[in-house]
Amino acid sequence: MNKIYLKNTTQIRVRYAETDKMGFVYNGNYLTYFEVGRVELMRHFNLSYAELEKYGYYLPLVETHLKYVKSAYYDDLLDIEASLEWQLEPILKFQYRITRNGELICEGFTAHCFMNKETMKPVHPPKIFIDAINKIKLSA
Repeated sequence: MNKIYLKNTTQIRVRYAETDKMGFVYNGNYLTYFEVGRVELMRHFNLSYAELEKYGYYLPLVETHLKYVKSAYYDDLLDIEASLEWQLEPILKFQYRITRNGELICEGFTAHCFMNKETMKPVHPPKIFIDAINKIKLSA
C-alpha cells in the first residue's frame, strides 16, 4: 500500500467558556480543537469514529505535541487544518495547524493506535479502516 495523504480544514468560533481569566483561549482547549479537526477530517473521508467503534475498535491517544505561537481570543474564527499521512502502520499521526485569518496560532500533532474494544490491546489497522482507505485511493 502506498502512502495516503488526507487533509481537511474546518472552522470553529471561540466560545467565551473556552477562554481563561486573561481572555486567551485556555491552553488545554487546543487539544479539543485538534479533536474537532481530526474527527471532521475522518468524517470528510467517510472514516467516522462512530463506525470504528461500532466494529469494536478505539483510537486512543498515545502521544501529543503542541506549539503555541500566538493567542486566540473569544469570538475569533479559527481554521483547523488537520492532515494525515499514513502507510499501513498501527499508529495514526495527525498533524494540525490552527490559524486565524491565515496567521498561525498553534500547531502540533496527535498520535493514536488502534485498540480492540474487547481485549483493550493494540491491534493492527482493522479491515474496515483499510477498506475505507482503499476507497479513498480509488477515487483520488
